Amino acid sequence: MAKTARKERPAFHEDIGPVGGFDDPVAVSANALEKMRVLMADEGSEALYLRIWVGGGGCAGFEYGFCFEGATEAGDRIIDKGGVRLVIDPLSLPYLTGVDIDYRDDLKGARFVVKNPNARSTCGCGNSFSV
Repeated sequence: MAKTARKERPAFHEDIGPVGGFDDPVAVSANALEKMRVLMADEGSEALYLRIWVGGGGCAGFEYGFCFEGATEAGDRIIDKGGVRLVIDPLSLPYLTGVDIDYRDDLKGARFVVKNPNARSTCGCGNSFSV
């Protein structure tokens, strides 16, 4: 069976966001969306945004971060996923374009898991990566 070529992700341009019409930069599983809704309800507000970012740190160089916020900042990308509003800042967006976010509750614990096609390597716990 012939291999199919992997589709290249569009480049990021600071002024207009992802180039090439990539309007939905992240995929979120049904499990992750449900957990996000539960966490928002626990916070007492459905008007919150779930901010996802990439920052320096972790054992592989970059790490993922998640937090709820009540407002956005200039340049933020807002992505609606079934009523859950994700927010990604312009510096993190190139690192997060194309990721799949899932939620798992297993022997390793309860956590959001990010599968990132941009990462060259990840640490053993999966919370940090390098590019």
